[in-house]
Amino acid sequence: MTTRSREDVVQAAGRLFALRGFHGTSMRDLGDELGLLGSSLYSHVESKEQLLVEVIQRGAVLFQSLADEVSAGGGAPEKKVADLVRGHAAIITSHQDMSATFLNEARFLPDRERRAIVDMRDRYESTVRGLISEAIGNGPFRDQDPALATIMALSVLNALTRWFRADGRQSAEEIAEAMVEFIIEGLK
Repeated sequence: MTTRSREDVVQAAGRLFALRGFHGTSMRDLGDELGLLGSSLYSHVESKEQLLVEVIQRGAVLFQSLADEVSAGGGAPEKKVADLVRGHAAIITSHQDMSATFLNEARFLPDRERRAIVDMRDRYESTVRGLISEAIGNGPFRDQDPALATIMALSVLNALTRWFRADGRQSAEEIAEAMVEFIIEGLK
Protein backbone atom coordinates (compact mmCIF):
# COMPACT_ATOMS: atom_id res chain seq x y z
CA MET A 1 0.00 0.00 0.00
CA THR A 2 1.37 3.39 -1.01
CA THR A 3 1.39 6.31 1.43
CA ARG A 4 0.24 9.57 -0.13
CA SER A 5 -0.08 13.09 1.18
CA ARG A 6 -3.02 15.42 0.74
CA GLU A 7 -0.85 17.36 -1.71
CA ASP A 8 -0.42 14.19 -3.81
CA VAL A 9 -4.21 13.81 -3.88
CA VAL A 10 -4.80 17.44 -4.91
CA GLN A 11 -2.15 17.24 -7.64
CA ALA A 12 -3.58 14.00 -9.01
CA ALA A 13 -7.10 15.43 -8.95
CA GLY A 14 -5.94 18.47 -10.92
CA ARG A 15 -4.25 16.19 -13.46
CA LEU A 16 -7.33 14.02 -13.93
CA PHE A 17 -9.78 16.96 -14.00
CA ALA A 18 -7.64 18.60 -16.70
CA LEU A 19 -7.45 15.38 -18.70
CA ARG A 20 -10.96 13.94 -18.27
CA GLY A 21 -13.00 16.82 -16.86
CA PHE A 22 -14.66 16.94 -13.47
CA HIS A 23 -17.59 14.70 -14.44
CA GLY A 24 -15.32 12.32 -16.32
CA THR A 25 -13.23 11.66 -13.20
CA SER A 26 -14.44 9.42 -10.41
CA MET A 27 -13.02 8.95 -6.95
CA ARG A 28 -12.17 5.43 -8.05
CA ASP A 29 -10.13 6.88 -10.94
CA LEU A 30 -8.33 9.10 -8.48
CA GLY A 31 -7.65 6.18 -6.16
CA ASP A 32 -6.34 4.14 -9.08
CA GLU A 33 -4.09 7.02 -10.17
CA LEU A 34 -2.61 7.22 -6.68
CA GLY A 35 -2.58 3.52 -5.91
CA LEU A 36 -4.98 4.07 -3.00
CA LEU A 37 -8.09 2.28 -1.89
CA GLY A 38 -11.24 4.34 -1.41
CA SER A 39 -10.99 4.33 2.37
CA SER A 40 -7.43 5.68 2.21
CA LEU A 41 -8.44 8.38 -0.25
CA TYR A 42 -11.24 9.57 2.01
CA SER A 43 -8.78 10.02 4.84
CA HIS A 44 -7.36 12.92 2.76
CA VAL A 45 -10.54 14.53 1.40
CA GLU A 46 -14.28 14.53 1.96
CA SER A 47 -15.39 14.61 -1.67
CA LYS A 48 -14.49 15.10 -5.29
CA GLU A 49 -16.15 18.54 -5.11
CA GLN A 50 -13.79 19.53 -2.30
CA LEU A 51 -10.85 18.64 -4.53
CA LEU A 52 -12.26 20.68 -7.40
CA VAL A 53 -12.69 23.68 -5.11
CA GLU A 54 -9.10 23.41 -3.89
CA VAL A 55 -7.55 23.03 -7.35
CA ILE A 56 -9.55 25.97 -8.73
CA GLN A 57 -8.88 28.20 -5.74
CA ARG A 58 -5.15 27.59 -6.13
CA GLY A 59 -5.36 28.67 -9.77
CA ALA A 60 -7.36 31.78 -8.92
CA VAL A 61 -4.84 32.79 -6.28
CA LEU A 62 -1.89 32.37 -8.67
CA PHE A 63 -3.46 34.54 -11.35
CA GLN A 64 -4.60 37.23 -8.92
CA SER A 65 -1.21 37.32 -7.20
CA LEU A 66 0.36 37.94 -10.60
CA ALA A 67 -2.07 40.78 -11.35
CA ASP A 68 -1.52 42.38 -7.95
CA GLU A 69 2.27 42.15 -8.29
CA VAL A 70 2.28 43.65 -11.80
CA SER A 71 -0.15 46.42 -10.81
CA ALA A 72 1.94 47.38 -7.80
CA GLY A 73 5.20 47.29 -9.74
CA GLY A 74 6.78 50.23 -11.41
CA GLY A 75 7.41 50.81 -15.02
CA ALA A 76 5.67 52.07 -18.10
CA PRO A 77 2.14 50.85 -18.85
CA GLU A 78 3.33 48.83 -21.86
CA LYS A 79 5.91 47.06 -19.68
CA LYS A 80 3.24 46.22 -17.11
CA VAL A 81 1.02 44.65 -19.78
CA ALA A 82 4.02 42.73 -21.15
CA ASP A 83 4.89 41.52 -17.64
CA LEU A 84 1.32 40.39 -17.07
CA VAL A 85 1.20 38.52 -20.41
CA ARG A 86 4.55 36.87 -19.67
CA GLY A 87 3.43 35.91 -16.16
CA HIS A 88 0.04 34.60 -17.31
CA ALA A 89 1.74 32.41 -19.92
CA ALA A 90 4.24 31.20 -17.31
CA ILE A 91 1.45 30.19 -14.91
CA ILE A 92 -0.31 28.21 -17.62
CA THR A 93 2.84 26.49 -18.87
CA SER A 94 4.21 25.67 -15.41
CA HIS A 95 0.86 24.68 -13.85
CA GLN A 96 -0.90 23.13 -16.83
CA ASP A 97 -3.28 20.84 -14.97
CA MET A 98 -4.34 23.43 -12.42
CA SER A 99 -4.73 26.12 -15.08
CA ALA A 100 -6.85 23.93 -17.33
CA THR A 101 -9.03 22.92 -14.40
CA PHE A 102 -9.37 26.54 -13.24
CA LEU A 103 -10.29 27.78 -16.71
CA ASN A 104 -12.53 24.90 -17.81
CA GLU A 105 -14.13 23.23 -14.81
CA ALA A 106 -15.23 26.10 -12.53
CA ARG A 107 -18.80 25.79 -13.82
CA PHE A 108 -19.08 22.57 -11.82
CA LEU A 109 -18.28 24.17 -8.47
CA PRO A 110 -20.97 24.36 -5.80
CA ASP A 111 -22.84 27.71 -5.99
CA ARG A 112 -21.07 29.51 -3.13
CA GLU A 113 -17.59 28.56 -4.31
CA ARG A 114 -18.48 29.28 -7.95
CA ARG A 115 -19.58 32.81 -7.03
CA ALA A 116 -16.32 33.39 -5.16
CA ILE A 117 -14.26 32.18 -8.13
CA VAL A 118 -16.30 34.27 -10.58
CA ASP A 119 -15.62 37.28 -8.34
CA MET A 120 -11.88 36.49 -8.43
CA ARG A 121 -11.96 36.07 -12.23
CA ASP A 122 -13.80 39.37 -12.57
CA ARG A 123 -11.22 41.07 -10.35
CA TYR A 124 -8.38 39.64 -12.43
CA GLU A 125 -10.03 40.69 -15.68
CA SER A 126 -10.65 44.15 -14.23
CA THR A 127 -6.97 44.46 -13.30
CA VAL A 128 -5.90 43.44 -16.81
CA ARG A 129 -8.41 45.87 -18.31
CA GLY A 130 -7.03 48.63 -16.08
CA LEU A 131 -3.48 47.96 -17.24
CA ILE A 132 -4.53 47.97 -20.89
CA SER A 133 -6.60 51.14 -20.35
CA GLU A 134 -3.58 52.83 -18.79
CA ALA A 135 -1.44 51.90 -21.80
CA ILE A 136 -4.14 53.18 -24.18
CA GLY A 137 -4.43 56.44 -22.26
CA ASN A 138 -0.67 56.97 -22.18
CA GLY A 139 -0.17 56.41 -25.87
CA PRO A 140 1.72 53.22 -26.61
CA PHE A 141 -1.48 51.33 -27.50
CA ARG A 142 -3.90 52.52 -30.16
CA ASP A 143 -7.30 53.86 -29.17
CA GLN A 144 -9.59 50.85 -28.74
CA ASP A 145 -12.19 49.37 -26.42
CA PRO A 146 -10.21 48.19 -23.36
CA ALA A 147 -12.86 45.60 -22.44
CA LEU A 148 -12.70 43.96 -25.88
CA ALA A 149 -8.90 44.17 -25.97
CA THR A 150 -8.79 42.47 -22.56
CA ILE A 151 -11.10 39.64 -23.62
CA MET A 152 -9.10 39.07 -26.78
CA ALA A 153 -5.73 39.07 -24.98
CA LEU A 154 -6.96 36.70 -22.27
CA SER A 155 -8.56 34.41 -24.85
CA VAL A 156 -5.25 34.07 -26.70
CA LEU A 157 -3.40 33.42 -23.44
CA ASN A 158 -5.92 30.94 -22.06
CA ALA A 159 -5.83 28.93 -25.28
CA LEU A 160 -2.36 27.79 -24.17
CA THR A 161 -4.09 25.21 -21.98
CA ARG A 162 -5.27 23.46 -25.14
CA TRP A 163 -2.10 23.36 -27.20
CA PHE A 164 1.04 23.91 -25.12
CA ARG A 165 3.21 20.82 -24.64
CA ALA A 166 6.25 20.90 -22.37
CA ASP A 167 8.08 18.65 -24.84
CA GLY A 168 7.13 20.78 -27.86
CA ARG A 169 9.41 22.52 -30.35
CA GLN A 170 9.63 25.72 -28.32
CA SER A 171 10.27 26.17 -24.63
CA ALA A 172 7.72 27.74 -22.31
CA GLU A 173 9.88 30.86 -22.16
CA GLU A 174 10.06 31.16 -25.94
CA ILE A 175 6.30 30.80 -26.20
CA ALA A 176 5.76 33.39 -23.45
CA GLU A 177 7.96 35.88 -25.31
CA ALA A 178 6.13 35.16 -28.58
CA MET A 179 2.82 35.76 -26.77
CA VAL A 180 4.14 39.07 -25.39
CA GLU A 181 5.17 40.20 -28.88
CA PHE A 182 1.90 39.05 -30.47
CA ILE A 183 -0.36 40.69 -27.89
CA ILE A 184 1.64 43.92 -27.48
CA GLU A 185 1.95 44.43 -31.24
CA GLY A 186 -1.76 43.71 -31.64
CA LEU A 187 -2.61 46.30 -29.00
CA LYS A 188 -0.37 48.88 -30.71
